[in-house]
Amino acid sequence: MDPLRRAAILITAVTLPVVIALIVLVNVVGDPDAGTPSADEDLPADIQGAAPVRPEDLPVLELPTPPVTPEAEASCPDLMGNLPLELAGQPSRRVQSETPYVYAWGEPPVVLTCGVERPAGWTVGASAIQINGVQWHVDTSDPGTTVWTAVDRPVYVEVRLPSGVDSAPVTALTVPLAEALPYQDPTPAP
Repeated sequence: MDPLRRAAILITAVTLPVVIALIVLVNVVGDPDAGTPSADEDLPADIQGAAPVRPEDLPVLELPTPPVTPEAEASCPDLMGNLPLELAGQPSRRVQSETPYVYAWGEPPVVLTCGVERPAGWTVGASAIQINGVQWHVDTSDPGTTVWTAVDRPVYVEVRLPSGVDSAPVTALTVPLAEALPYQDPTPAP
């Protein structure tokens, strides 16, 4: 099978369940004004009536991505199919990339990329943070972004958080990540 056809099939396999879930969610939630009490009553007066951010309101996020490796082809589809539509209260958003192994939520975006290279700072002696059984290397060298990389799975999975966002998205992602990708002994660079 040629690589373009394989990529198209994979993108369809990842995108179709998300679209179906969104359609079901819209039909289940229905009209918020149809006889239900307003949640705005519990909010401060200055933010009452503020419309929630919807995925379709966010611009398409263009993201550079690493080349797809055989390891990513083998592992990432399981993870991508297991990701939540909402992360730490932020909706998923449309992404344009050269790989189907990228997902984003909210504005400013939290971005997950499956199948990245080993982080440059992940060397013998570097510490890792363990959350819910997943080990993460944390890079804070860029003042605008904190990069968390899962280092104990068959592929490296990177989560980029904008400055000012705490680790709640990473914590929420540990469960789907651990369910989709089996543990593997970490291999830091010498």
